[in-house]
Amino acid sequence: MVTTPQPKTVIYPDCDGNPMSDNTRQFRWIVTIKENLEILFDDNPDVFVAGDLLWYPQEGNNKLRQAPDVMVAIGRPKGDRGSYKQWEEADIAPQVVFEVLSPGNRLKEMAKKQQFYDRHGVEEYYIFDPDRLDFNGWRRNEAGILEVIDHPEDWTSPRLGIRFELQSDQFTIYRPDGQRFLTPTELAKQAEQHRQEAEQHRQEAEQQRQRADSAEARLHELEARLREIEGDRPGLG
Repeated sequence: MVTTPQPKTVIYPDCDGNPMSDNTRQFRWIVTIKENLEILFDDNPDVFVAGDLLWYPQEGNNKLRQAPDVMVAIGRPKGDRGSYKQWEEADIAPQVVFEVLSPGNRLKEMAKKQQFYDRHGVEEYYIFDPDRLDFNGWRRNEAGILEVIDHPEDWTSPRLGIRFELQSDQFTIYRPDGQRFLTPTELAKQAEQHRQEAEQHRQEAEQQRQRADSAEARLHELEARLREIEGDRPGLG
């Protein structure tokens, strides 16, 4: 009796065993970029943003994978995922990826990442080194190859609409509306400030309402008093 071999089930791990970051500065930048992009595209249900998520571009090959520090997949719905399996995502590759360097990153490692992103369809690739304050970017050209961006220090992402500004002492990312990307702490403080301002406006509106009610009540009292006075007057003739 001949038995038909069963297809082998391929497991796609959700973790590659590598840490998300090597230090607090790298972690802060990864979280800042990821969270601000989520806020930016919060109203668009078809933009998926993730941080340190394994991306598998080909079904059946669990060795071919990469975990960008931040990636953006335009055209894919929001939602939790253990990994990004491209064949389950309408075969849409993340269009934009970010890598934030740490002292532990090696040139060979970064070269392999660039080859991976180039081979598998990334349209924009950005690398930021917060220790050296160095920023570089690549964009897919008409020939279909990731090409270095000549002046990334003042560059606007065609896909995301965000602007990068690198000066001698700081690196800043701006939203399309001109507001800069904020750290999670700054975002929390901003939210609290907005809450306090909203509460102040509510209290002011309540005070105005109470003053208006008081003035109306006083007017009614005066009208009633006038009617009483008119009623007390003796008739003429």
